[in-house]
Amino acid sequence: MASTPDSKPSSSADQRLGTAPLVPLIFSLALPTALAQLVNLLYNIVDRIYVGHIPGSGSLALAALGVTYPIIVLITAFSNLVGMGGAPRASVAMGRGDYKAAEKILGNCITLLIVLSVVLSVGFTVFGREILTLFGASENTLPYAMSYLNIYLMGTIFVQFTLGMTPFITNQGFAKTSMATTCIGAVCNIVLDPVFIYGLNMGVQGAALATILSQAVSAVWVLWFFLGKRSVLRIRKHNLIPSGRVLALVLSLGMSPFIMAATECLVQLVFNTGAARYGGDDAVAIMSILFSVAQMAQLPIQGFCQGVQPIISYNFGARRLERVRETFMIQLKISLGVAVAVVGAVELFPGLFLGMFSSDAALIELGAAPLRLYLLGFAFMGAQLACQQTFLGLGEAKISMFIALLRKVILLMPLALIFPYLFSAFGLSPLLGLYVAEPVSDLVSASTCTIIFFAVEWKKLRPAAA
Repeated sequence: MASTPDSKPSSSADQRLGTAPLVPLIFSLALPTALAQLVNLLYNIVDRIYVGHIPGSGSLALAALGVTYPIIVLITAFSNLVGMGGAPRASVAMGRGDYKAAEKILGNCITLLIVLSVVLSVGFTVFGREILTLFGASENTLPYAMSYLNIYLMGTIFVQFTLGMTPFITNQGFAKTSMATTCIGAVCNIVLDPVFIYGLNMGVQGAALATILSQAVSAVWVLWFFLGKRSVLRIRKHNLIPSGRVLALVLSLGMSPFIMAATECLVQLVFNTGAARYGGDDAVAIMSILFSVAQMAQLPIQGFCQGVQPIISYNFGARRLERVRETFMIQLKISLGVAVAVVGAVELFPGLFLGMFSSDAALIELGAAPLRLYLLGFAFMGAQLACQQTFLGLGEAKISMFIALLRKVILLMPLALIFPYLFSAFGLSPLLGLYVAEPVSDLVSASTCTIIFFAVEWKKLRPAAA
């Protein structure tokens, strides 16, 4: 018996992924996931918004959060490694009707998340000061950055468990529950931030404390779901024992989204140190805003594509290839349309986005041109995100990993290092070269990703009778 989203599931609850009308099904799963990604971003975006408006020290505090963010990105990357590597594997197993295998994947992923949380917390606590200095912290911003990071690391286990397990909720067809998981924590953070930052006069320490308390609430919610009766997949003790074969499957597929997130850490290292070298603390503060706006643009589209992925995985597992093709095309059109609309808004109203993070008029004026330039190439990213998530949904780990490496490791980081010197050699601002690296990388990588998808994968998805 099929069930509706977020109703009590049975062993055949996910059958609607293969039978329901596509457009309503896509929006029922993808919109909540897109909103969940956007709300999840609020954990750190809200911190930056409040911190950036602290009277007297807002710009320095904002720059400090900018240099801590690569560490937060890396912590998130490890949750992507597990969650986005395990959930599609479990979804394909459910498509085959093998729920025992799907639950084994779930249990192994929980164990791996716990181990990673301990290792990351200890490592960044011991080497935090050196890492932050490497990421562009100055003598002025390092005290703020250390105050934030030391408290944030206490909640690593909550971050890992929430972000790593949420894809398993979505892939069972419970997109609304996934969205609620994120919304609960984000709302708590929005409420607690001003209380701790301003009311208790804790500054950046208050921002970090509000964040980890909010993430703890989300983690409890996720645990409650999997221990309850609604989940198709259940947590069973014997499945928590690590299996080398299962972990290898999870890590091989999760490596691509891990690289996508982990290389973001390296990208921010290059950009932060470049901004500090060529423009000082103000440039680092502007770079923090640019990263924030870029994430506000990317994550909802990425979340939308992640919401579509269970439909692609399930139908690929069931060999309903025409349904996979139709799903991808709908996803591609929507992703492209939203990306173009976002770029248009940024180009027309840069001050609106900059003003979200700072009340410093000089900083807003200084950041308008960089924001317009930095986000210009994002118009093409809708296609890349659609193809990237579809590669994951089809289990194409190697191709997905190559695309992830292409944009950030092969293109963006070298360009961000080379362009400032080239621009300077021609009498132009090296900061301008730093900002131009982003749209050039976006254009080349998105074009390559789309060409590979239609040249290779699209042909494989033709039904045998076609």
